[in-house]
Amino acid sequence: MPALVQKETPDFTATAVVDEAFNNKFKLSDYRGKYVVLFFYPLDFTFVCPTEIVAFNDRLQEFKSRGAEVIGCSIDSEFSHLAWIQTPREKGGLGGLNYPLVADITKKISQDYGVLLEGGIALRGTFVIDQKGVVRAITVHDLPLGRSVDETLRVIDALQHFEKYGEVCPAGWTKGAATIKPGVKESKAYFEKAAAKK
Repeated sequence: MPALVQKETPDFTATAVVDEAFNNKFKLSDYRGKYVVLFFYPLDFTFVCPTEIVAFNDRLQEFKSRGAEVIGCSIDSEFSHLAWIQTPREKGGLGGLNYPLVADITKKISQDYGVLLEGGIALRGTFVIDQKGVVRAITVHDLPLGRSVDETLRVIDALQHFEKYGEVCPAGWTKGAATIKPGVKESKAYFEKAAAKK
């Protein structure tokens, strides 16, 4: 069964490139107690993929400030990952990387998360996982469509707000904006304010 929202995330042990070294016992469940953004991308040395991987890296501290870790994954080998990490950005490489890239050469991880295409590569799947290892959000893009780091951060903010206050977040919500108290009577305060602004 593929990864599903509200279900425990499929665990895996694989080889990952971490700090330009191979970790042969990289395990997702070692991240319990932290929020995790696990994202899949099609292939190393392609075109849209480096823009996404670099975008996550450039804003990594924003994730860490929220208690979240970022992990990338593709069906490439750890050797390909390392070569790409060591390739300068101006040459289409990653120019260094401060979070793990998992090598899914058996394609089992991509399959377990429901993003593996028949052609053997993964769609652009993004999985937001909570501290208990439960999938809380899934976004999957087709190959030509790059994902948004801003949206991923927004989802983490909304999840953490709900966990802390029990209030739900309306469409387009960003940190600091009005939220909704769940309940027939309680929610009316939000809707009345929203209507008054129109």
